[in-house]
Amino acid sequence: MAQQQRTYPQGVTSWVDIEQRDVDGALEFYGAVLGWTFHQASPPGAPRYVIAQVEGLDVAGVGEGADDPGWHTYVAADDLESVLDRITAAGGVVTTGPTVAGKGGTWAGFTDPQGVPLRLWQPKRRLGAQLVNAPGTWNFSDLRSDEPATAFYTRVFGWEFADLGFGTMIRMPRYGDHLAATTDPDIRERQAEVSVPPGFEDAIGWVAPAVENEAPHWHVTFAVADRDATAALATAHGGTVLDSEDTPWALTTTIQDPQGALFSGSQFTPPS
Repeated sequence: MAQQQRTYPQGVTSWVDIEQRDVDGALEFYGAVLGWTFHQASPPGAPRYVIAQVEGLDVAGVGEGADDPGWHTYVAADDLESVLDRITAAGGVVTTGPTVAGKGGTWAGFTDPQGVPLRLWQPKRRLGAQLVNAPGTWNFSDLRSDEPATAFYTRVFGWEFADLGFGTMIRMPRYGDHLAATTDPDIRERQAEVSVPPGFEDAIGWVAPAVENEAPHWHVTFAVADRDATAALATAHGGTVLDSEDTPWALTTTIQDPQGALFSGSQFTPPS
């Protein structure tokens, strides 16, 4: 039986990709550090775009670009134009597109009222990340900002923000219901075994304080099996480990890739 495809309701973060000058260099680095394999997605003559996979499932994209070497996060949209209208009405600025990405879908870029960039994805053939929270795959994207535009995101996407003391969880109401009805029927039972915060089944991201010398941004974190081994692989392949932290729920590391992009690796270590 074919595995059911993972789908993303409007307003849920659904995809991450990166644009770098040296695509081959990016493939070598991330393939070694996160265990990715790759296949070409762009047609002949188009700017190069490569899909990263784990266990044969799409997990991220690597594209050709010269301006911003960093990671981008996308939010699913059923009707891109109507979401762009809401963004403008709520004080955001549309910066790119809409741009048709072949048969995969259509994307657009915008900044929130604080100037933080984010992207939208209206899917056709490519529905979004097909494997998440497994080693080598996307875990969360965090809004790193001391003045997050929470009212803007609530107005545009319907997000809720829950201050848990140790961090602020971003929730998309009823996303857990969608997961339970599609690709993750046991999500609530599984999460109950590790005593996660209430509403965690609806979590789509986090808000975290801005980091010194970094502009506010959406920061991408990948799940890893072994934080220290991931950091060592990154260093061995030309990356730089900026920090490591032990928390009650995860062992994390922040890494700068050889072309300057930042990301984190997170080894899940729930309290016993």
